[in-house]
Amino acid sequence: MQVLKFGGTSVANAGNIKKIKNIIHTKATHTRTVVVVSAFAGVTDKLLQCGSLAADGDNKYSTELKKLSAQHLEAVNELMPVSHQSHMQIFVMQQLNQVEDICNGIYLLNEFSAKTRDRLASYGELISSKIISAFFSSEGIANYWVDARSIIKTNSQHTHAIVDFQNSEKLINEFFNNNNDGLIIIPGFIASDEGGHTTTLGRGGSDYTAAILGEALNAANVEIWTDVSGMMTADPRLVSNAKPIKVISYHEAMELSHFGAKVIYPPTLQPLMKKSIPVWIKNTFLPEDSGTLIKSDTVNNGTMIRGISSISQVALLSLEGSGMVGIPGFSKRLFEALAHHDINVILITQASSEHSICVGVEHQSAAKAKEIIDKAFALEIELQKVHPLVIEKDLAILALVGDQMKSHPGISGRMFGILGRNGVNVRAIAQGSSERNISAVINSKDITKALNALHEEFFEPSYKQLNVFIVGTGNVGSKLIAQIAQQQAYLQQNLLLQIRVVALGNSRRMIFNDKGVNLKNWKEALENGEAMDLGEYINQMQQKNLRNSVFVDITASDKVAAVYEQIFIKNVSIVACNKIACSSPYNYYFKLKESARDHNASFFFETNVGASLPIIATLNDFLNSGDTITRIEAVLSGTLNFVFNNYDGKISFAEVVRQAQKEGYTEPDPRLDLSGMDVMRKIMILARESGGKLEMEDITNESFMPSSCMKGSVEDFYNEMKNEEAHFKKLFADAEKEGKKLKFVASYKDGKASVGLKHIAPEHDFYHLYGKDNIVLFYTDRYNDQPMVVKGAGAGAEVTASGVFADIIRTMKA
Repeated sequence: MQVLKFGGTSVANAGNIKKIKNIIHTKATHTRTVVVVSAFAGVTDKLLQCGSLAADGDNKYSTELKKLSAQHLEAVNELMPVSHQSHMQIFVMQQLNQVEDICNGIYLLNEFSAKTRDRLASYGELISSKIISAFFSSEGIANYWVDARSIIKTNSQHTHAIVDFQNSEKLINEFFNNNNDGLIIIPGFIASDEGGHTTTLGRGGSDYTAAILGEALNAANVEIWTDVSGMMTADPRLVSNAKPIKVISYHEAMELSHFGAKVIYPPTLQPLMKKSIPVWIKNTFLPEDSGTLIKSDTVNNGTMIRGISSISQVALLSLEGSGMVGIPGFSKRLFEALAHHDINVILITQASSEHSICVGVEHQSAAKAKEIIDKAFALEIELQKVHPLVIEKDLAILALVGDQMKSHPGISGRMFGILGRNGVNVRAIAQGSSERNISAVINSKDITKALNALHEEFFEPSYKQLNVFIVGTGNVGSKLIAQIAQQQAYLQQNLLLQIRVVALGNSRRMIFNDKGVNLKNWKEALENGEAMDLGEYINQMQQKNLRNSVFVDITASDKVAAVYEQIFIKNVSIVACNKIACSSPYNYYFKLKESARDHNASFFFETNVGASLPIIATLNDFLNSGDTITRIEAVLSGTLNFVFNNYDGKISFAEVVRQAQKEGYTEPDPRLDLSGMDVMRKIMILARESGGKLEMEDITNESFMPSSCMKGSVEDFYNEMKNEEAHFKKLFADAEKEGKKLKFVASYKDGKASVGLKHIAPEHDFYHLYGKDNIVLFYTDRYNDQPMVVKGAGAGAEVTASGVFADIIRTMKA
């Protein structure tokens, strides 16, 4: 014996019914088969809608009933030859005439009781099952139709009746013992009470019908045929990488179905579990797919987690007060009050202090629940022993489910660590003693990000996804995009990291693409993008709320630097090539560092000091390992080093500077480099990272540039340098006469910093510094006599972009 159940989408129309005929005909060839069917998709809702319209005094219900009649008659005409149609057409019209009579009564009385709702809703399954039975007969497939109300008995709790298993099992077996047909067709969802009045088993009750029959008949298996190929590791509508679950235990399946997995009606498994009857979830439209097998024992799937489920539109009810502490009965009264008014509790959590208790309910029940609870505890509220019930709305519950979570430490830590790193605030937590389920209540707007982040952590060990928002597509930005495009496949294969550039912006345009901007034609796409609006760019980034988000600033804009704190608040990490934020007043710098820490976001700005050189990383390694920075000496301007390495008095100083700008070594305005301002910013950043509280005005700048060169436009700057060539020649000649070289040096010691042009002797580490290279000497308690030396290219778009790229990758390791 086998039981097959087909849901509403599987019998939605004539085409689908023909599909299930082929499935059933194949399966029923050698095994006695019971087929349970739902109403055509959407019909039950339409029937109840007609009842509600009638109760509201709206006669539009008659129009809706005509549509239902046309829908069913159309199915009859498509499924059966003309010679078989008339008796079914008559049946359909008779049934819908009865529906109209019921609605007319509701309309006159303005009353739509639970008992009447059950009777009205039952017609969907009665009509669909009769049509399918008649269709099979017309196709030469022998079958017997039986009314489920004659063999499944319940109490009189209408709309969600409780099954009388003992009586039902007796009636089911009596029927099947007296009937020898190989194929039985039964309407799902419906039953009857002792008085013969129609009852229903709750929405999704057709699954339950199949389970009741399967348990009573000791079926070899029960198959639930639907429109998906089994249960998934997460809701595929929210998690694009959700995977099918091949095998799952009864307990795991019940937990997942309770917390939002709609593939199977939660009570379905209870009667089957007692007799270890396996359940298959199969796809009517892809019958060859393996589907999901639900059975007693757990199968190791390589992870402790079987699936992640969620329920949206949840409200959290909080009852608290000092009068609850140590007083028995508060919880009992709370749950009794809710149960008495048919309010279902989804989740329960209580503080160990007994000072408060929280329950999760469906959001539409929240207002009613508050009225009930405040009334139940009116005396305690008046005496201020208990506060009035507090409601929090716009929440969702997500749950990790897995039998093998039991006694495996670290699962909760991983779960809440991932949520924290993605800025998902947890409002309440619940875990049963079985350790099969860990549930968390979060804001509804975070549910998609949370599900994807957790799914990535537990089910996608192949890679982690990083969503990058870039502002600044100039020389460095363009190089960065090219490097990302070049390395995407390598990073996914070797670092298990999938980098997606989901937004680009420059001073004129911006574009967004949640699936990743095509980096082959990004320039064209950006040119056709919408007008740049920094506020809207940040707003869209926050609204998208993507997991593992990183904002990358490759501008020199003070406006962009001013929004960092706003970005951190949403737990988005920042990689800054822009020096303005970290060289702004100390209080703002410190505030940003604190904000990043408080919101569990990364803040990396390695390229603020030496392009891709690991200068800040090395400094932080010293401090993190307990060392102390005592002194820093550095050549921090690749531009100035290039200039003084290439200036010999034979070519004008202005020409050498122009060449440095042409090769991309200078700031957009070269005066920032030559004035020493850029070096001042860099040594200040290093001093601050070392623990100093320096401001720009605290740094001594021994500038070598004549003041006349620093006025007017950039072109005026070049012209004035030509006029001051004698000054630059003298600087070079004075150093050469001593056998030394010119280097612009930054120093930090004892809380004081300075920058200026120095004569460097051949034995000094700075002497053999060529091209655009930078060098930093770290003197520490451990590196006292011989400093730690970091040396290499300190300027250039390519190396700077690679430093930004490295910081982006580092955000996933922080």
